[in-house]
Amino acid sequence: MGVESSRENWYVIRTGARQEERAVNNLNASRVETFFPKLKVRRPNPFTGATNWVSGPMFPRYAFARFDARRLLHQISYTRGVHSVVRFGGVPAIVDDAIIELIQGQIGADGLVRMGVELKVGDRVRIKDGPLNNFIGVFDYRIDHTSRVAILLTAVSYQPRIVIESESIEKVNSAIGL
Repeated sequence: MGVESSRENWYVIRTGARQEERAVNNLNASRVETFFPKLKVRRPNPFTGATNWVSGPMFPRYAFARFDARRLLHQISYTRGVHSVVRFGGVPAIVDDAIIELIQGQIGADGLVRMGVELKVGDRVRIKDGPLNNFIGVFDYRIDHTSRVAILLTAVSYQPRIVIESESIEKVNSAIGL
């Protein structure tokens, strides 16, 4: 009888409300590999109305764990912070390694998942909302440690530089005329 290959797979873990970190820490303490992707989320200050950017879960109330379900399903299911292992038809749902690798490949130096298209200097962008909605500009630079970018407006003869939230712009096809 030969050596049996590992049957460890990635599974989706549903956690209790705001218990993602607790579940992941407890699973890690049990030597279970976990993945809990986070990204920057916008949170308005209820008192001032100002927008703050904070680290938050990419999938609230969910995390990923890699384990052998035949051996550890019961233990995982009863780990503090874990609500359940996601199942379809009563069978734990396996997540393809490629999906985990894809998300992990989008993690920046800050440990957060980068969302959206990476802009390069000179890329044409369109403002998606606000008083300058539908104005076309050229991406100039990203402001360090913020979600803001500087763009040069091309709809005005002298091309003023404006600073705007990166979520408020989208890259446009270079075939589109200014």
